[in-house]
Amino acid sequence: MVLAAAVASFWGFNFVVIDWGMAGVPPLLFVAIRFAAVALAVFVVPRPRASWRTVVGVGLFMSLGQFGLLYTSMALGLQPGLAALVLQAQAVFTILVAAAVLRERPTIAQTVGVGVGVVGLAIVAAGRGGDAPALAVALALAAALSWGIGNVISRRAGVVTGPGRLGSLSLTVWSALVVPVPALLLSFVVDGPQAIAAGIAAFGWESLLSTLYTAGLCTIIGYSIWNSLLARNPSAAVVPWVLLAPVVAMASAALLLRQIPTPAEILGGVLLVGGVLITGLPVSRRRVRVDLAAAVTAAPGAARTEPSASRAQSRWPRNAAR
Repeated sequence: MVLAAAVASFWGFNFVVIDWGMAGVPPLLFVAIRFAAVALAVFVVPRPRASWRTVVGVGLFMSLGQFGLLYTSMALGLQPGLAALVLQAQAVFTILVAAAVLRERPTIAQTVGVGVGVVGLAIVAAGRGGDAPALAVALALAAALSWGIGNVISRRAGVVTGPGRLGSLSLTVWSALVVPVPALLLSFVVDGPQAIAAGIAAFGWESLLSTLYTAGLCTIIGYSIWNSLLARNPSAAVVPWVLLAPVVAMASAALLLRQIPTPAEILGGVLLVGGVLITGLPVSRRRVRVDLAAAVTAAPGAARTEPSASRAQSRWPRNAAR
């Protein structure tokens, strides 16, 4: 799975590229520019089979909320490697939000995985380095929560997104239309017109290359390769490779930026990634039979759709950063 490892590495190195290109540019302005570039692909990518309400919801939470908060946390001093690691909490938040909003009962593996992931996050937060302010970590956690809410919005509408699903590219591209104008307005409110003018003036070749990398290579090309792999291979053989992303992010930040993670961050990261892996364990055959029997009993006309929803529930927490 050389291609799967390559794409996951692109996504991991993405955090260092963001940090490098955002120098001198306000974070929310940088988000607006990135998603304006992604939105240009609507001319070649077909519209997703989803309502505009879903497209807007995914755009607001999975794109604007996630990356607006993430970029702001990194601008406040959160290291790229640690940012990539904390963002993996989206799998934990997705399960918790789905349980509260959709009344979806977590599997035993998901419950254990959430517990392990929470312990890992607590260790990371308690042992963060001096260059990681508490507010920056909190904003990164809020970014992960926003991503989780976006997952649940698409799940509720019957559209499963993220790097583990075939329809993710079209929804990612079309939901990008929602981001640029609100991000720019937020930048006016938070940063002010003078900071925006200075950011535009500071937008040099580094920022341009960063935008091309994040919008072109990581989002459009990365998702296209990833989806083609999923079309030809079982999900279980492809999706776990996405957990290589935070490893690459932390390694590249250590090598290029001299940002060495603390022992507590390493321990907490191992627990967090391990928790994400546990949440992705397949549902037992007995559980699937029980869900199918309940679906047939409750709504005979829905018997064809419920099993696929159960399978989706057991697999969609395996997402990663775009």
